[in-house]
Amino acid sequence: MKVIVIGGGPAGIMAALHASKCGNDVTILEKMDSIGKKLLITGKGRCNITSSIPIEEFIKNVPGNGMFLYSSFSKFTNQDIINMLEQEGLKVKEERGHRIFPITDNAKDVLNVFIKLLKKQNVKIQTNTKVEEIIVEEGKAVGVQSLFCDKKQKILADKIILATGGKSYSVTGSTGDGYLIAKKLGHNITAIKPSLVPLTVSQSSLSICKQMQGLSLKNVSIKIKDTANNKLIYEDFGEMLFTHFGVSGPVILSGSAHLLRYPKVENLLKEEKICLTIDLKPALTENQLNQRILRDFEKQKNKEFKNSLNNLLPQKMIEPVIKLSNINEEKQVNSITKEERISLVKLLKNFEIIITGFRPIEEAIITSGGISIKEINPKTMESKIIKNLYFAGEIIDVDAYTGGFNLQIAYSTGYVAGENN
Repeated sequence: MKVIVIGGGPAGIMAALHASKCGNDVTILEKMDSIGKKLLITGKGRCNITSSIPIEEFIKNVPGNGMFLYSSFSKFTNQDIINMLEQEGLKVKEERGHRIFPITDNAKDVLNVFIKLLKKQNVKIQTNTKVEEIIVEEGKAVGVQSLFCDKKQKILADKIILATGGKSYSVTGSTGDGYLIAKKLGHNITAIKPSLVPLTVSQSSLSICKQMQGLSLKNVSIKIKDTANNKLIYEDFGEMLFTHFGVSGPVILSGSAHLLRYPKVENLLKEEKICLTIDLKPALTENQLNQRILRDFEKQKNKEFKNSLNNLLPQKMIEPVIKLSNINEEKQVNSITKEERISLVKLLKNFEIIITGFRPIEEAIITSGGISIKEINPKTMESKIIKNLYFAGEIIDVDAYTGGFNLQIAYSTGYVAGENN
């Protein structure tokens, strides 16, 4: 059987590898000049391969249509991808949050294993090839019409796997082409939105974030709240980052996936009713933090307030905290009142930033939305509309939190799409 895989990302690579193992003649068509470009930037260039949590718990980490992936996750698990890499000599390690990375901390080593396996299995790779449409005859996909180095070409096939990714990180080739191809064939595309994306903040919060630009906070606790209805949208513990536009980092990116799905979120963002609260000292209760500050103040009682926080806070945070505390920065520490100190404690336990929106989809790690899962057979990844057409990866309307889950979706759906049915 001749199989064409459109797209050379993680999902396309896995689909091609498994289709080849099943005894098929497989060709990957990739519009960029090389495959795996998006894989190279995952995990900040280190490649967060997957998560070590039990595969049964993966669905809980997929807010976007997780149940659809039950069969895929069962057929190709996190342990399967780890074994595949380790059998080729690439060891992995586990880091905080159950994240699995290559021992080398280099995404290129993961891609090199995939390329080595593709060569071993005689999978053909044709780069600089833009697929314009899938040829359908009598309700069956029979080939593709494409541009290879600006020359039109028609390639016939018995099976076609569409794995072109979403719209995030367009420089890697994810420009939403696959949605247009699928739409032409009668598939519905659900709303395309950025997910796992940094968040923008209000004008008042922006000046604070700009002052702290580049500051990464580790081991903080965050809450994202709907202040209009006094509801908690999301809470997490981990690392975050202040930027020139607002906030980013792992806990913020995961929070964005929740915020995206919150009812009437666009109106609440416009009305500045979404608040990010950061607990800068989550290991301490308010009383314990008060005692800690008391001890610090005792040691530095003759200093000015502005010079007394070096042991408590990162340097970039001192000025904004002083400003928000409403304590005169030149006031001597021994003259700070109990009320002022309690106010400082509350500020450090509830540091507030007003959220107003999401950064553009080009800056998102993944895309929320895509080809409707109602039109795809979850056990095979075959289209319910066009026979012999299959889907894999981010092009499908499924998306997960940060932590290796989205790459696992790519491998698992790719594996299933590559099977002979």
